[in-house]
Amino acid sequence: MRAAVVGGPRRAATARVPVPEPGPGETLIRVEGCGVCGSSLPLWEGRDWFRYPARPGAPGHEVWGVADDGRRVAALSFHGFAEWDVAQEDSLVELPPELDGAPFPGEALACAVNVVRRAAVAAGDRVAVVGLGFLGTAVARLVGDVAEVRRDTPVAGEFDVVIEAAGTQAALDAASRLVATGGRLVIAGFHQDGPRTVDMQSWNWRGIDVVNAHERDARAYVRGLREAVELACTGALDVEALVTHRLPLERLADAFELARTRPPGFLKAVVCP
Repeated sequence: MRAAVVGGPRRAATARVPVPEPGPGETLIRVEGCGVCGSSLPLWEGRDWFRYPARPGAPGHEVWGVADDGRRVAALSFHGFAEWDVAQEDSLVELPPELDGAPFPGEALACAVNVVRRAAVAAGDRVAVVGLGFLGTAVARLVGDVAEVRRDTPVAGEFDVVIEAAGTQAALDAASRLVATGGRLVIAGFHQDGPRTVDMQSWNWRGIDVVNAHERDARAYVRGLREAVELACTGALDVEALVTHRLPLERLADAFELARTRPPGFLKAVVCP
């Protein structure tokens, strides 16, 4: 099969490799597409703790495709930049006919659903989302069903819930300022470029709650994935609008660069074998 291989910082090429063989409890998936996640940018950009080349298909983990029994599924797998991948059977979520032909980077959508769950937004809450990339936009659209999402110039200390979804020091600082006394700051961005500083005196004085919105339990991701499928079927989650760029597998490098540079109009790139 063809698989993309990240051979070094900002270098990717396709190679011919064996089709993976599923082990116990695993299912073989013919990949229709795989999203490029912002959390994979450190590998693409190059950090001291990575070794190259990466394994074929890595770090693709936003996979959808057709299981070997014919079901169209979204999967939690880890080598999705390829024509075939394997995933644990209990991590698969079937995609119903309503989603036929639509891209479905399931892990990313599950992440958005889980962020909203952890944010615990209540009806009537004043909500701000800082960082309207893919994750922030998906979260804002989901939260918009039950609370006000502000997009105008915000006022410091105005919001009951502030969701930070950019993963930068500047975004964290801005989100911190927006939280009202007794409010909730939800960290949804991927902070992977070193330590952060916070105004702990202000956090203490205002009595705000700080929530890490990232899950590390595979069961929570599968639950979020199921909910994302249901929301997409009802139209509450418009996946087509969130996937702004589709590229062939051979252009994985271009897809990563889109995710890195975020040109106007960009939210999510997916690659399709």
